[in-house]
Amino acid sequence: MSEIRLAAEPRTEFGKGAARRARRAGFVPGVVYGHGHAPVHLNLPGHDLMMALKTPNALLVLPIDGKDEYVLPKAVQREAIKRNIEHVDLLLVKRGEKVTVEIPVHTEGELAPGGNLVEHVLTALPIEAEATHLPEGVTVSVEGLEAGASITAGEIALPKGTTLAVEADAVVLQVIGAQAPEATEEEAAEAAETETVEA
Repeated sequence: MSEIRLAAEPRTEFGKGAARRARRAGFVPGVVYGHGHAPVHLNLPGHDLMMALKTPNALLVLPIDGKDEYVLPKAVQREAIKRNIEHVDLLLVKRGEKVTVEIPVHTEGELAPGGNLVEHVLTALPIEAEATHLPEGVTVSVEGLEAGASITAGEIALPKGTTLAVEADAVVLQVIGAQAPEATEEEAAEAAETETVEA
């Protein structure tokens, strides 16, 4: 996983008014916590942060107290309509430290014929891995699976150095049988007329 370096400025003003001023200036208020440190309040460049968070579990490098520190996004608050980032909580991590995160589950391959669908029972897979080597996701093959088939967490091949943080028998994906299309009113009327004639 690549490291994403972001500029950051210490945040000395607090409250809603200060947060609004920071956002108007293109910054996102954030707080870094962890490892017994007192919370560190920062303003982060909004556009750069938005781009960085497009990567799942992005490993960010921020200047804190005069030295570079690794942090992971822990909670992101977004504006309800435009989905702009309003605040971010970041977790301080160290190289070699194990952390528990959730990674996206992607699928590849074609199901068996029949119009069946794949249902993601778990949209993200909880795993434990070294903080500076987090996988961006896992890909699972659904090639040839038929209705009723399922894939559990224990059946998914994980990247090296990664372990499950969920029960191995937890269902991650399952194949749902195709739904028969509902008859239209016209078709239902024709069917009823046919039954009457046959009777």
